[in-house]
Amino acid sequence: MAGQQFQYDDSGNTFFYFLTSFVGLIVIPATYYLWPRDQNAEQLRLKSLRRVHGRCLWYRLRLMKSQQSIVPTLKKAALLFGWAVFLLLAYKVSKLDREYQEYNPYEVLNLDPGASLSEIKKQYRVLSLKFHPDKGGDEATFMRIAKAYAALTNEQSRQNWETYGNPDGPGATSFGIALPAWIVDQKNSMLVLLVYGLAFMVILPVVVGTWWYRSIRYSGDQILINTTQLFMHFMYKTPNMNMKRLAMVLTAAFEFDPRSNKEATIRPTDNIEVPQLIRELGNINVKKKEPPFCYPYSLKARVLVLAHLARMDVSEELEEDQRFVVRKSPALLQEMINVGCQLTMMANSRGGFHAPRLVTIENCMKLTQMIVQGLQESKSPLLQLPHFEEEHLRYCISKKYKVRSLQDLVSLKDSDRRSMLRFLGEEKYDEVMAVLGSFPHITMDTKLQVLDDEDSNNITAGSIVTVTVTLTRKRMAEVFEKEQESTPCLAEEAATTEEAQGDASKSKTKVWQNKSKGAKKTAKSKKKKLTKKKATPAPAKTKQANGNVAGNEVVAASTAAAKEEDEEASDKGSESDEGEANKDSPSERDEDSDKQSDTEVDEMAGDDEEEWEALQQSIQRRERALLETKSKVTHPVYSLYFPEEKQEWWWLYIADRRDQTLVSMPYHVCTLKDTEEVELKFPAPSKTGNYQYSVILRSDSYLGLDQIKPLKLEVHEAKAMLDNHPQWDIPDTEEEDEEQEDSDGIEESEDDDEDND
Repeated sequence: MAGQQFQYDDSGNTFFYFLTSFVGLIVIPATYYLWPRDQNAEQLRLKSLRRVHGRCLWYRLRLMKSQQSIVPTLKKAALLFGWAVFLLLAYKVSKLDREYQEYNPYEVLNLDPGASLSEIKKQYRVLSLKFHPDKGGDEATFMRIAKAYAALTNEQSRQNWETYGNPDGPGATSFGIALPAWIVDQKNSMLVLLVYGLAFMVILPVVVGTWWYRSIRYSGDQILINTTQLFMHFMYKTPNMNMKRLAMVLTAAFEFDPRSNKEATIRPTDNIEVPQLIRELGNINVKKKEPPFCYPYSLKARVLVLAHLARMDVSEELEEDQRFVVRKSPALLQEMINVGCQLTMMANSRGGFHAPRLVTIENCMKLTQMIVQGLQESKSPLLQLPHFEEEHLRYCISKKYKVRSLQDLVSLKDSDRRSMLRFLGEEKYDEVMAVLGSFPHITMDTKLQVLDDEDSNNITAGSIVTVTVTLTRKRMAEVFEKEQESTPCLAEEAATTEEAQGDASKSKTKVWQNKSKGAKKTAKSKKKKLTKKKATPAPAKTKQANGNVAGNEVVAASTAAAKEEDEEASDKGSESDEGEANKDSPSERDEDSDKQSDTEVDEMAGDDEEEWEALQQSIQRRERALLETKSKVTHPVYSLYFPEEKQEWWWLYIADRRDQTLVSMPYHVCTLKDTEEVELKFPAPSKTGNYQYSVILRSDSYLGLDQIKPLKLEVHEAKAMLDNHPQWDIPDTEEEDEEQEDSDGIEESEDDDEDND
């Protein structure tokens, strides 16, 4: 029986195959994932955003980073070096000779395949005289010649060669290991053992342990678990949290503590610069001794956030720390919202403690908007626009314009807008309008239904209500265009109304006349009209006292109209009487009732088909949404003071503003580019009646663009569960018949057995 042999690569050829494969497995995926993206495309994208976002902090930082960064160059150099090594190894492998060759005795004897026996013997004699060891030839070569001669002349050797490829029969199976032989050499054993021990007993455990220790400290959203526990503690402790308290809890996060996060820093100069900012800001609860609000890292982060909201200038060293704190804040506030939702669900299911109030969760959303825009809560949303300062707001909040929000500014006519913003030059005005035109304008449509129910529009107590909200995003510039198109139509309508009311305008009071007199005159005119209406005679009375022609014409017209109405009524009555008389026959009545029942059945079937199709479409949409992965890159946010490019996201939820509670958990809409459909589900109240909820859409980036839409809910009593269904009832007669059949079958089988016996 053939044995097995394991051999290391003495020549080193197979090791090159192994090394080439190993380098290729590293270089090819690394190139796909790590090769820097096209810098020209990024430059073109930034160039297209320059007109609107050119003044934003994140835009200027991105331009500086793209000019100064050498990381893409280093990545390209490392990947090119890896490809050079891979190609060099591949070239080396292609030049290696094949070690294994099939044994062919004709090639050893230098004969053509199929040579005759005489030719074989003759060639063997010639080669043996040349290579025999006694004649001074090579012994190894002579042994190969003799083996080849035996394989072609000896029947057993020839059969072994044809069967196994070897004249000696089956040999030992050889396995080659693609490692050089010097690895197992006695001289290098200590060095190889040291390398193996260092790689697999020191480096690998340290790398895996470090990764594991870092990963278990963070949640799925890359927030420290200690921070999540801190938020949960304070939201449980204070369910109703105002904005000042919320800022304190936010800045107490462990992401700002240098002991938990190496990105956070405490500088020696903080002892001088932070107290100066505290004096400029005023009352920020510095003397509060409650931990962790009194810790230095928390106090510094709080001061930097409040200085950012006040748009105060800070030193270069503090500005770097401020950018770090501001950049981390939106993700931390989103974690606070998630914690508030978890506590709300726990309070609804278990009870025993107060859930966070709706004001607390909405304050988290407002604070996110404020941090992204760098504005305090009491400031005007108009300060989000470029070139707008506090002293310019007096032009907007005048008696003539009364512009307090972005929507008010959009709704103005272009001439009035230019007149109001006359303090801006032409270039600045164009820039403001370009920025305002890039802001989002969202339309929200809602649909209320109960899925997987016979009557989807009937909401019963305790049922699961689904509110399908369709969000459509447009730019404010499109709103401008629509208003400009609608203004000529409005002007024409106004002109026609003025012409129609020309007579009424003559009786209007003058500007200099007293308003009270005008009010008295209008009251007197109303009284006169009422008295005139009461004094008008009825059309049944024929002649007036004076008997003039006009009065006779009016009376004649009225009597003629009355006669026509009586004739029409009599005709209709006669027709209805004839129809009723014709329908008195029972056969026609049955036909009409059958027709009505058929039409009702057809309508019910059509409604059922429509509901079934709608249900199938909704299921298909949900399946596609689960399988589809949409990009979270929507639209860049215009933010003058935020240090990082942020995408435009939204929160959508249903709330009971009267009880200050959440009805459905906030859904973070991160994929709204043009249109997005979101399903919000919540259990209907257990008591019947009418309920007034609100569907609320809030931006996480802009101030003053939130929307609230009322949602009316009419809850009916749930249908009673059927204890006994007709299909489940089996009559007693059927049971008796079945028992009788069973007994008859048993008796027949007994009779058959007796007959067989």
